[in-house]
Amino acid sequence: MVVEAVDPEQVRAALRGPIGAGVAADRLTQALGEPLPRCRPRVTASAVGHLARAGLLVRLGGDAAFPDDHPDQVAALARRRDLPALLDRHVPLGPDQATRRLGVRRTDWDQVARLGFVAPVDTVAIDYKSHAGVTVVPLHSALDIALLPHPALRAGTGRRPGVRAGTRAPLNLRPRLLPADSRNPDRRV
Repeated sequence: MVVEAVDPEQVRAALRGPIGAGVAADRLTQALGEPLPRCRPRVTASAVGHLARAGLLVRLGGDAAFPDDHPDQVAALARRRDLPALLDRHVPLGPDQATRRLGVRRTDWDQVARLGFVAPVDTVAIDYKSHAGVTVVPLHSALDIALLPHPALRAGTGRRPGVRAGTRAPLNLRPRLLPADSRNPDRRV
């Protein structure tokens, strides 16, 4: 029995049925090139769902939980030169992806989100089963994240200019006010 080498493109061309979101995600990831560009997350099945909601792909079949995509549309989308820009525009990022993209600490990102500089566009519920239950994670637009002022986010991550190592920061030199005391409301340390 002789087995000949098979060309993967010929096999894909012979299989003309709808493809699942995971297969579509793999094909879009391959289109981004190897290795993946810096800070570019791998395309996931949920990202394919966001692209379908944006109207770039048409869902086939009636199964809402596991919809299929048209392979020719996925191939046409993979050939587009602006695929990274389309992913940035239509696929939201989680907090960890946002911090990696900006190069900041997670606590800095949490503060930016808490202050309302970036509003979540979607949420996803993650069920940790026996550990912590359901956690709701906000998703933010990559375009909104790209428009944030980076130096303002990084201001607190490094050493403060003008302060030598081993000395107190100027803000710490001011006298602190203790909570108001009924005996001495103007008490300072």
